Amino acid sequence: MREATIQRPRSVMEVFKMLPEGTLAEVIENALYMSPAPTPGHQKISIVLSSAIFNYAEKNKIGEVYYSPIDVFLDEASNAVQPDIVFFFKETLIKIDNTGLHGTPDLIIEIQSPGNAKHDLVTKKMLYEKFGVKEYWVIDPESGMSLGFSMKGTVYASLGEFKKEVRSLLLDQVFLF
Repeated sequence: MREATIQRPRSVMEVFKMLPEGTLAEVIENALYMSPAPTPGHQKISIVLSSAIFNYAEKNKIGEVYYSPIDVFLDEASNAVQPDIVFFFKETLIKIDNTGLHGTPDLIIEIQSPGNAKHDLVTKKMLYEKFGVKEYWVIDPESGMSLGFSMKGTVYASLGEFKKEVRSLLLDQVFLF
């Protein structure tokens, strides 16, 4: 009888890929981050915005929209995230397979969970800026405030802070939530 050999993961990304489907986890700069399930307020905003952006993209035949949980591999070695809402134009080079999306989306929206404001406003903002995400929005479901950033050269410029809306410069559209 043969004994099974179990190989230990050699990287954080390998650990991430071994997690059960549906695990809310991300790898950012080779560090594993895990999250609790989203709140009902978070989910309501997510469904309202993802539906509105999906309908806009479909009507105008401009691109694809996905919502969490879906793995977005910004690179294959050390950065995989699960943004709340992801949009990319048809022309954007995104590989889609049974493991998720591979490449840099054009637009990402993150809806904060209790206690993760710094993670979204600092850690993820720096990551998305580094990978050239053209537009990034962070929403606080408690206050209803949204904060937007647009890529100018290689750094983000503020699009402003708004109440219960996302004013996408990239899509030239206002989405209410």
